[in-house]
Amino acid sequence: TAGGELLPPFDPEKMDGTVVEVEITRFPSPTQNATGRVVEVLGREGEFGIDVGIIIRKHHLRHRFPPEVEQEALAVPSAIPPEEIRDRTDFRDLPIVTIDGETARDFDDAVFVERLPNGHFQLQVHIADVSYYVNPGTSLDREARLRGTSVYFPDRAVPMLPSELSTGICSLNPGEDRLVLSVILEIDRQ
Repeated sequence: TAGGELLPPFDPEKMDGTVVEVEITRFPSPTQNATGRVVEVLGREGEFGIDVGIIIRKHHLRHRFPPEVEQEALAVPSAIPPEEIRDRTDFRDLPIVTIDGETARDFDDAVFVERLPNGHFQLQVHIADVSYYVNPGTSLDREARLRGTSVYFPDRAVPMLPSELSTGICSLNPGEDRLVLSVILEIDRQ
């Protein structure tokens, strides 16, 4: 049964060619085969995206967030407190552009360049300030450390942070206020 409902009888013939994730419940011995239970049906062999699903699992990429991480992400405010804006340098009037590709799923890097009166150039590099939202020792922090980075595939990403942050408040979306960490560089001709 699943959720109290009766499942149709298992038909191994219909499962032939189906790619599944299996949890091993008993490892093989010299006298017995391994046994396991199907955790997730990924799809039919050859279907679009199945290869990515296999790679994700083969390399043990953490592709699901634990419930406590999801709860923390949902609790992150979607607006920046006015006092936080007041305490930072405001770059919103500059024509800053993101440098992530057109098909990027998140926009976390941006730049601005201008010629200075002395002939040098000022380069501003801005990156989304994730540290404002991910506090040390929290479930979000521990999970991000375990993941280390986002992993990108042609049809999906396995993000380091839940989407509420990675494509939400920590993504430098055009026309939306965001917190950034910035480096302001003066570059001469050398």
